[in-house]
Amino acid sequence: MSVGAAVRRVRASGGQFLLLAVLTLVVTLLISGVPRLVNRLAEQGLRAQLSSEPAARRDLSYTSTTASAVATKTAMGDARERFDGLAAAMPPQVGSAVTERWHRVDIPPARVTGPDLAARNLLVDLGLRAMPGVQDAGALAEGAWPSETYVPDRPIEVALDVDVARKLNLRVGSQLRTGNVDVDGTLTDPAPVVVVGLFRPVDRGNGVWDGLPSLLRITEPRGDGDPFVIMGVVAQSALDKRAASGWPIHSEWRYRLGVDRIDARGLDQLIDGLQELQRTVPPGLTLTTGVDVPLRAFAAQVNAARTLLAVIGAGVLATLAGLIVLAAILATRRRRFEFALLRARGGAATAGARRSLAESLLVVPVAAVLGWSLGTLFPGAPDPTAPYAAVATVLVTLALPLATLAVPVGGGDRRDLVRMRPSARRLTVEVSLLVLAVLAAVLLRRRGLTLGEVDPLLVSVPVLLAVAAAVLALRAYPWPLLLVSRLAARTRGSVAFLGTARAGRSAVAAPLVVVVLAIGTAAFCAVVAAGVDASRDRAAERIVPADAVIRGERFAPDTLDALGRMPGVRAVARVLNEPDQRLATDELGTDAQVGQVAVLLIDGPGLTTVGRKSDVDLPVPGVLRSAQPAPGPLPAIVSPAVAADLARAGLDRSAFVSVQGERYEFRVAGTKDEFPLLPTNASRFVILPWQALPPRTTSPVPTSLLVAGNRLNTEALRKAGDEGQKRYQTEGTVTGRERPIGATVDTRAGVRRDLGNGGANGVLAFGFVAGATGGTVLGLLAIAFTVLAGARARGQVLSRLRTLGLSRRQWRGLLLVELAPLVGVSVLTGALVGAVLPLLLNPVLGLSAFTSGTPVRVAFEPGLVAAVFALGAVALGFAVAVEALNNRRLRLGEVLRLGEES
Repeated sequence: MSVGAAVRRVRASGGQFLLLAVLTLVVTLLISGVPRLVNRLAEQGLRAQLSSEPAARRDLSYTSTTASAVATKTAMGDARERFDGLAAAMPPQVGSAVTERWHRVDIPPARVTGPDLAARNLLVDLGLRAMPGVQDAGALAEGAWPSETYVPDRPIEVALDVDVARKLNLRVGSQLRTGNVDVDGTLTDPAPVVVVGLFRPVDRGNGVWDGLPSLLRITEPRGDGDPFVIMGVVAQSALDKRAASGWPIHSEWRYRLGVDRIDARGLDQLIDGLQELQRTVPPGLTLTTGVDVPLRAFAAQVNAARTLLAVIGAGVLATLAGLIVLAAILATRRRRFEFALLRARGGAATAGARRSLAESLLVVPVAAVLGWSLGTLFPGAPDPTAPYAAVATVLVTLALPLATLAVPVGGGDRRDLVRMRPSARRLTVEVSLLVLAVLAAVLLRRRGLTLGEVDPLLVSVPVLLAVAAAVLALRAYPWPLLLVSRLAARTRGSVAFLGTARAGRSAVAAPLVVVVLAIGTAAFCAVVAAGVDASRDRAAERIVPADAVIRGERFAPDTLDALGRMPGVRAVARVLNEPDQRLATDELGTDAQVGQVAVLLIDGPGLTTVGRKSDVDLPVPGVLRSAQPAPGPLPAIVSPAVAADLARAGLDRSAFVSVQGERYEFRVAGTKDEFPLLPTNASRFVILPWQALPPRTTSPVPTSLLVAGNRLNTEALRKAGDEGQKRYQTEGTVTGRERPIGATVDTRAGVRRDLGNGGANGVLAFGFVAGATGGTVLGLLAIAFTVLAGARARGQVLSRLRTLGLSRRQWRGLLLVELAPLVGVSVLTGALVGAVLPLLLNPVLGLSAFTSGTPVRVAFEPGLVAAVFALGAVALGFAVAVEALNNRRLRLGEVLRLGEES
């Protein structure tokens, strides 16, 4: 048991130990490197998603609800004290993510007058703002900053943005008066104001300028007769004096979370900290934040991706474990006479195992350390996976000694025969395995799981099902081969008969299981990836059920004709969407007391035409397509929840709903769980046919326009939508006062692209590519092991047949016939496992986080059949090539001379 002797034995069996070392290296490399890559991809996805959001969305904004300063403190002093106190009271996980912070005190906008404003007949409200750090963030263009020295009876000094001042005809030295106005528009208790400076921001992207109302732009009037609103900078001392004299004030404290300070691995803790922050808002303050929305969406994607990676990783690692077991068994079988001789010379029963352990200790730990070291070179933050690598190293080190104990050392028996009637012990084990796999799958479906965590049941179910399927295949495939062999015996030639006979007697239990595991993992990745891709297509069609959709407030009716004349437009359909409407029992509007609903008014024939010309399968119910103006209530499609409420209230045959001020009677003509253009989580809606509406005093106008066409110009569509909104606001009997929000244009292709990019999609794509590639490569390697496991016996048979006159062509045919059933069964069984696994696991994987809430449907993919046949052909060719190379290395004549167990 000396080290030198062990080294010599390792050198003598160098190929076998090199294979074991490479497999060990791959295992520890994956354990060390893959979590780093996943963390790296998650960090990149999080950075990209947060960077794509407006920077102000990462702000935690506290605002005061009191309208005056604390009597014992100055306004700025109180704001400064609270500024530090709020930061200190934040949960650690939130406080550590804050990179920038600002605070300010405002005097709310009040009417301001002056000769320069009167020259252009401008109606303006001016707010005053004191904000530490503004002088560093802005550069003076003219004049000076307001003086911090307070002088009684001196006008309020204010500095304005140079662009704001130019648009309002203000300049350095402009004399103004500010105060409240009475019902006649007269200033009450006016105070003098003078513009002392004009400034420009050094960096418009600096968060100091993000407070609302903005210092850098004019707030447009919301309606006719409303004023423009601007903000000016004043000295802190001046604001303190005004607050002390009773002027109302409004304070804000903003804390911005840095993109680089948010760790993807600690998202759940950060979200919990934000929840705690919202629960513990101090009295008198209001907290506003929007960062938790994108963080929750990203966390859902990361957790779903990590759960899927756990399934894929379990399959890959189980395959590698099977390959290691096969390598250990092959190595032991090649040395069985060495161990038999060791026993014959008086060695103990464990002498061979101790020898194998000494050899493994020289190879496996070194390979494990090397693999771990290579994994640490991968980019990304590490996970605490060292214990798993240590356990894997110990198990691999023990694989060879255990195989030495398990493999019989005798050499006189035939091991290429499979009993058609297995022993009771083996049957019990196999049946127990099948029952365990089924119970585990049922338990996983019923119990569910927590996404993002490595659930032992989740990672064991795919392995158990693959092993169970391999056992069934192993029991089933010799029977048809036996029938084929009997039929081949009646034909001329020996190739088909000998090939099928040997294929039916091959002992391939362990290799077949490993092949099924590997191919099943690859097929699982392919099927789930195809399901996610198809579900994203459905999600895009749900959001934009046309080539493009123009959304706005209200469009003039002639906007449809204007769009129809644009280049590339083939069809246009109108849609009206009004959320939060109350149902009524009569035309007078008596509340039906059944809750609020979203009302969707669609042009059935027009929507069908747009869908057809956009190559979108729109599920427009027939009752909405065929509805025509007629006496009585309109036929409506409602959600199941609304249908149940109306049935309980006895209103399913007649109810009323308001659409843009007009009330329409409808009846329930059918139900649908979902409908395009409505949110995925919409559970209460009523859909009416636009073309069947009875005449009213005013006709409804669309809020969305669906467009079908080729090479659509989104900017031109947006411009046409804005013009349509403007015509609605300014033309007609009644002219709207509020200015419409600009129209937005979404294309189905753009929505589909956004669903596939950003977020944690990089982690998901990595899992699919790595799982499919790794499963395929390991499956081919397992097939090579399967071929090598019976190479000696096949070599002896081929040697004898060659001496009896078997030609080289017949030899290749015999090899092909013998290997084809094994390869075909293993590949087909693995593909079947990979296709069934998504059906079992899809409900618990949470993949709808990657499809905008649309449920992922895993269905049969015709391309999978072609891929399976292509993979089978490649695997068979690979198996034949491995066999040919091995026979050339063994030299078949020498195999025959050396004897049965050479």
